[in-house]
Amino acid sequence: MSETSGFLPRPDGERLAWRRVAGKGPTVVWLGGYRSDMAGTKAEALADWAKANRRGYLRFDYFGHGESSGAFVQGTITRWREDALAVIDEMTEGPLVLVGSSMGGWIACLAALARPERICGMVLVAPAPDFTTKLMPASFPPEALIALREARVWMQPSEYGDPNPITLALLEDGARWSILDASVPIAAPVRVLQGGEDPDVPWRHALQLAQAIKSQDVVFSLIKDGDHRLSRPQDLARLVAELSSLP
Repeated sequence: MSETSGFLPRPDGERLAWRRVAGKGPTVVWLGGYRSDMAGTKAEALADWAKANRRGYLRFDYFGHGESSGAFVQGTITRWREDALAVIDEMTEGPLVLVGSSMGGWIACLAALARPERICGMVLVAPAPDFTTKLMPASFPPEALIALREARVWMQPSEYGDPNPITLALLEDGARWSILDASVPIAAPVRVLQGGEDPDVPWRHALQLAQAIKSQDVVFSLIKDGDHRLSRPQDLARLVAELSSLP
């Protein structure tokens, strides 16, 4: 099966890039991580799986990410949540399985809370809900606090490539969407894959989300030697297996 692509116009003139595989069953929607894009290893692996199994699959880039328009430093959780809902509302029909990685795990939860009637399953890979309040600030060195106060942005060094621009707007906006301080009313089956050697999202953080989700069908899998990306061949095999196991 082939994959089509295009751009979804947004009311403010920006455009979201997307790729889609037409197929049967609940549509699988990929929600990527912070500064990642829809051409990443996991997203590509799921596209291959969808084509091989004739499953519906949709992936996209948030505002300021990948092939989509917009400046990354202007992005917020509010904006990226709206992007996800726009793609879901305008480009899919019927039941959905959301697959979210890192920040995408948070966005997936927010989308599931906003469209509960559409969600029939979720797979979360190293999910990072509330990372703007519970993970990022704890790791900031003194110079980060100075930069955020004076310039409203700090360029965080990254082992994955160029520095991450972290804005004060992102941190302040993210607090609006915190979900871990209460029960998370998601009723669909949820599968969580988490690396035990993840330096960005501690496994206990992901476990807290799994415990907070109200669904009784939640499976938390700790990959003891896994990192944050979980993109090794064996990790991709686990991802596909968890996705295939959903009702």
